[in-house]
Amino acid sequence: MIKLLGSAAAAASLLLLAAPTFASPAGAVERGIASYYHDSLHGNPTASGQIYDKGKMSAAHKSLPLGSRVRVTDTRTGKSIVVRVNDRGPFIQGRIIDLSRRAAQALGIIRRGITPVEVEVLSLASGRGA
Repeated sequence: MIKLLGSAAAAASLLLLAAPTFASPAGAVERGIASYYHDSLHGNPTASGQIYDKGKMSAAHKSLPLGSRVRVTDTRTGKSIVVRVNDRGPFIQGRIIDLSRRAAQALGIIRRGITPVEVEVLSLASGRGA
């Protein structure tokens, strides 16, 4: 019986390790580099199933639930915007968020391309939608 319980506990531990974790509760802040989507991605589907529209305020994040809202603040200028996460990425080391073209324009980073940011979680989505 003890051996069986030990195996069950080990299996449960493995399941917990394999499950995606969203260790960023509302109010959490992450620091890193922001970039923005290339215009050629306009019209492609996002991880949420929505079609990427460069004219909307949206973003990609590696782990936040799709549909979560975050405040992105350019640490160089202090300027901030609010976007909804509807895609996964960025997949370049050191980058923590990819912004739509409109969001990048609102933040003022089009000419620079990338910028150091703080990403503050405003609300976590409970489902898959964005």
